[in-house]
Amino acid sequence: MMSFKFPKMVEVRQKIPAPKVEDYMNEVRKELAAAGLHSKVKKGMKIAITAGSRGISHIPEILATIVDEVKKAGGEPFLIPAMGSHGGATPEGQLKILKSLGITSETVGAPIISSLQVVEIGRLDNGAPVYVDKNALEADGIIVVNRVRPHTDFKDVIESGLMKMMAIGLGKQKGAESVHLYLAEGYHKNIVEMARMIMKKAPIMLGLAIVENAYHEIAIIKGIPPEKIEEEEKKLLQIAKSLIARIPFKEIDVLIVEEMGKNISGTGMDTNVTGRFWIPGEATPDMPKIKRIVVLDLTPETYGNAIGIGLADIITKRVFDKINFYDTFMNVLTQNFPETGKIPVFLPTDRDAIQMALKTCGPINPEKARVVRIKNTLELERFYISEAMIEEAKANPNLEIIGEPEELQFDLLGGLIR
Repeated sequence: MMSFKFPKMVEVRQKIPAPKVEDYMNEVRKELAAAGLHSKVKKGMKIAITAGSRGISHIPEILATIVDEVKKAGGEPFLIPAMGSHGGATPEGQLKILKSLGITSETVGAPIISSLQVVEIGRLDNGAPVYVDKNALEADGIIVVNRVRPHTDFKDVIESGLMKMMAIGLGKQKGAESVHLYLAEGYHKNIVEMARMIMKKAPIMLGLAIVENAYHEIAIIKGIPPEKIEEEEKKLLQIAKSLIARIPFKEIDVLIVEEMGKNISGTGMDTNVTGRFWIPGEATPDMPKIKRIVVLDLTPETYGNAIGIGLADIITKRVFDKINFYDTFMNVLTQNFPETGKIPVFLPTDRDAIQMALKTCGPINPEKARVVRIKNTLELERFYISEAMIEEAKANPNLEIIGEPEELQFDLLGGLIR
């Protein structure tokens, strides 16, 4: 094993378009005003504000600004966790996730009411029940806050954003289950139709949409009245897709992912980056074809939730030991796609895992293999490529080669030196 020849790797820097909102708090205030917040909120009205499980840039400050504006208008704001089945589908688990994101009653200036109680407000034509958080439904108004971005499960004109936050976030575990029961139809049809019903029957006051650039910075903040949410979200999704960072290579033998987790992507690794969609027909032609994906670690922020681990081919024993199977399986089974929770082959060390990935790629010389090494699927400005990819990288004006090719370095226990 010690004589195995790994390919040499070189660091590259990728140029990525990245528009950025500098004064995001002032932008939030302007957009809330433009969406009519102050004319809609009356003195004493109880206003529910959604707080999701994603690590959106500056989300505690954004929520605190919304709270402040609602108070200025005379309302009494409170937050509700809007995250489907995340946090093990328990009120305590969802509060724990919010706290990990810096969202507490103290940081936002308003109480957080965490409950899994929902009310069924109707059914779609296909029989799918539509649920809304009981506390939100009983409020005088609801402000829906979420990031708009390409979804990791499917491709459509509406993916991850305000409408999904309504159907699944406000629907809690039952809402998530109702969407996912219908598999691909749940994504492509139910999310939009459920959101439309919620906007008719629940007191949705407005939406605040956030688009991030590839550096996890705020690119756009948009306040939207409910009657324009669907129309505006379609436009924002197209912008979000143009801003996403990708691995700029079509053919890859082995992708080494140093860490994955729910704070990185809803599926641990962003499928828009890896091209590993488990639903047939969802991958697009611009996505890479990767023979083997190796995952070396889970992020601390994912709290053991390893949803998406089934999209890897090989993991380390370190990853396996960190998996919280209850939270992972709750998330996977609510999603209704057990493929994302399958446990791959796991090996004792980073060295073993990377070596086995190379050996199972077929009859290739490992030293000539096309290998990409990334920290995670969110941070793609700087990463490593193998020698076999250098000429292709030189031909790409958006890539800059940094330094010279070097051997992969492992410590005495076989851990990859990062």
